[in-house]
Amino acid sequence: MTLKNRNAIVTGSTSGIGLAIARAFAKEGVNVTINGLGDPAAIEAERAGIEKEFGVKAYYSPADMTQPEEIRAMVKEAEEQRGGVDILVNNAGVQHVAPIEDFPIETWNLILAINLSAAFHAIAAAIPGMKSRKWGRIISTASAHSLVASPFKSAYVTAKHGLAGLTKTAALELATFGVTVNCISPGYVWTPLVEKQIPDTMEARHLTREQVINDVILAAQPTKQFVTADQVASLAVYLSTDAAAQITGANISIDGGWTAE
Repeated sequence: MTLKNRNAIVTGSTSGIGLAIARAFAKEGVNVTINGLGDPAAIEAERAGIEKEFGVKAYYSPADMTQPEEIRAMVKEAEEQRGGVDILVNNAGVQHVAPIEDFPIETWNLILAINLSAAFHAIAAAIPGMKSRKWGRIISTASAHSLVASPFKSAYVTAKHGLAGLTKTAALELATFGVTVNCISPGYVWTPLVEKQIPDTMEARHLTREQVINDVILAAQPTKQFVTADQVASLAVYLSTDAAAQITGANISIDGGWTAE
């Protein structure tokens, strides 16, 4: 079954993994709504570029992932004006690195809101339409940190473990409606999010930039290579096809062997 003319929302998709996922779906003929922060001109260039390159409809939603009403309004608009939400990808995420005793309360709340609660609100809003159409794909970008922990990342690890649990619960609730719910757990992907956390890790662990990359980040991955955003995107597309119709409630690792150890 082709994905052509399906409609997808990908949160946190103005750069990095999310943008790669949005483009991968567009390549398959899926109309996409991108969402996220960034320079308005750059975002518009990406949106228009997707339409021109792939011949699909591309939209931009400025919905703030910390605001439940904006998240639900984004989904409602797509349902009412764009033919529904067939594919929902919860990808928005932020990170902060600090010891638990020094972790700012407001940053803890922010990370839980964007990395976990935003997915709950988007899923809750998308479920009625998917149920009525008897078809849907919900995919969340979790992390190797949904399976294992690392020091100084208490909020991120907590949120990603919660996202894996939310995925399982939603999969069970939707199992008889033709809707699958899965999460993808990448290891380290070279994205702006990873690059941004390097200075914090340098400070927390008293290491140089090179030591953080080689001795902290890639040390976790037996292949000693970064996962690519395109590899994650290809997995998201596969999970949306009929070939993956019996994959639901799964947490699929793509981490260079990190969580095999």
